[in-house]
Amino acid sequence: MSLTALAELPFEFPQPIPVYLINIDRAVDRLAEIERQSREFGFRFERIDGVDGALIPREQWIDVDHRRFQRRHGRTILPGEYGCYRSHLLALRQFLAEGGETAVIIEDDVALNRDFLDRAISAREAAPTADLIKLVNHRWNGFHALAASPKGDIVGRCLFGPQGSTACYLITRRGAERLLRSLSVMSLPWDVAIERGWDMRLSIFTTRTNVVGFNPLRGSTMVGWRRDYRAAKLSPWRRLPAHLFRTLDFFRRIAYVLTMP
Repeated sequence: MSLTALAELPFEFPQPIPVYLINIDRAVDRLAEIERQSREFGFRFERIDGVDGALIPREQWIDVDHRRFQRRHGRTILPGEYGCYRSHLLALRQFLAEGGETAVIIEDDVALNRDFLDRAISAREAAPTADLIKLVNHRWNGFHALAASPKGDIVGRCLFGPQGSTACYLITRRGAERLLRSLSVMSLPWDVAIERGWDMRLSIFTTRTNVVGFNPLRGSTMVGWRRDYRAAKLSPWRRLPAHLFRTLDFFRRIAYVLTMP
C-alpha cells in the first residue's frame, strides 16, 4: 500500500487528529482538489492508495461472500463497491498501525471547510461513548437527537436507514478494531454495513446536518451509475430474502436507537 503525506504549509498549531484520504490512482483531478483544499484551509492528510475495483477481475476479489451479499442486498456486487469496501478497510488498518486514538476518514469527492476538524472533535465531545460518528449523510429520517456539540452540531441517531454515504466520518481506535473484526468479509456495501452498530456492538452516531459538503467532481462517480445498479438486481422472487433481512434490520435499528447509550 502506498501512502503519501501531503503538507506544504507551515502550521501554527499541530493538527489535533489525523485525516486519511481514500483516493484511487486514476482519480487525479479529485486528488488535486483535495490538495487545493488542504492548502486553503491548512490541514494535513495522508493519502490511502485505494483499491480500484474496476481494474480487478471478479474472480480475483478477496474476502467476499457473494451469496450472502445477494441474500442480504438483492443484487450482485458492483466493482466500484468492492473497491470502496477494500479501500476503507485499508484506511482503518493504517489508522491503527500509526497508533492514534481518533481519526477522520474522508473520500475524495468531499468539499471541506476550515472548521470541519474542530466540528468533528466537538461532535465527539457531545457523544463521548461514540465509536464512530458519521459526519456526512444523504438522509436523516426519524432523527433522534442526543446532544448539541460545543460547536452547535446536533448529534444523535436515525430511526430509519440506511442513511447513505461514508464520505466523511470520525472513528476511534476501538471502533476501527471492531469494524475490522466484524466486516473483514464483504456481505453488504460499505455504507450499509458501517451503520449496523446493533450487529457489531458499536456505538454509532451521526450529526443532524452535514459537516462537509461534496465538490463538483462527485458527478464523475467511481462506484456506479443508476443503470449499473439496475442491471445488478436479481429477479423479484430472488430478492425476497433481502426484503426479509431489511425488515428485521428495521426493527433492530429502532431498538438500537432507543436503547443503546
